[in-house]
Amino acid sequence: MLDILYGVLVGPLKDMAGSPAFLAEVVIGGLAAGLMYSLVALGFVLIYKASGVFNFAQGVMVLFAALTLVGLMERGAPLVLALLLTMAVMGALAFAIERVVLRPLVNQEQIILFMATIGLNFFLEGFGELVWGSNVKRLDVGIPDSSFMVWGVQVNRLELTAAITAAVLVAVMAVFFQRTRIGRALRAVADDHEAALSIGIPLNTIWIVVWSAAGLVAIVAGIMWGAKSGVQFSLSLIALKALPVLILGGFESVPGAIVGGLIIGVGEKLAEVYWGPLVGGAIENWFAYVLALAFLLVRPQGLFGERIIERV
Repeated sequence: MLDILYGVLVGPLKDMAGSPAFLAEVVIGGLAAGLMYSLVALGFVLIYKASGVFNFAQGVMVLFAALTLVGLMERGAPLVLALLLTMAVMGALAFAIERVVLRPLVNQEQIILFMATIGLNFFLEGFGELVWGSNVKRLDVGIPDSSFMVWGVQVNRLELTAAITAAVLVAVMAVFFQRTRIGRALRAVADDHEAALSIGIPLNTIWIVVWSAAGLVAIVAGIMWGAKSGVQFSLSLIALKALPVLILGGFESVPGAIVGGLIIGVGEKLAEVYWGPLVGGAIENWFAYVLALAFLLVRPQGLFGERIIERV
């Protein structure tokens, strides 16, 4: 028994030390995947900060944005025009969500808003399939899926581009919502809708801005994930991987979404490569959820979340 435990714990560490170049490749791949998870999680954070509800539809928004982009390109629109039209579609979608879904539910219980996002999820999924079809679509954004060597470490061009794009967008969003007037208004709306309205903060405008920002994040995430694995309806399931990221980082923290995504991305890659062969593989599929469960037991508010103390 001790020999088995020793092999599980020490064996992978010896493998890491014996091949630093391969370890670097695994870590780089994990960082790239982690930034993509952070990008999806950022959409959840933005909506949660504005309405206090978990947006169940964020994953399908990524899918809908990718379907719209590739559908327009299949109909002859060049990439730049298709991207601009997709941004317009997601902006119009944000306006429609505010008018049809959110405005009638102002000051309702959070569970009601949550159920509304579940309905929105299934509507967008069905509407996307109706308009663009259900076949797997290839998305070519002009970035070759090939690798190059840097100091003996193999780096994938597509993953590197996706990681840089995600990092830049996450940084811009973080600065915008932490340092600008709209960001302060957003935090006020999240704390108390009625109080925000009483001091002149336009709740409806804030919601449109936030949902538009979440739509922009969905476009970039849809492009990156679609270019990597094809545009298919399983893209909406990446929202499930973003949930552990939110649990680790905190549902209201933009920096938490970044750090949580990086921890999940690197952790699952290391676990799959070095510990996977010892337990039959497929660790990558469940590692994030086990890690999130451990965090819920120790620090349920996440790394960057505020501890809530209720007095009775």
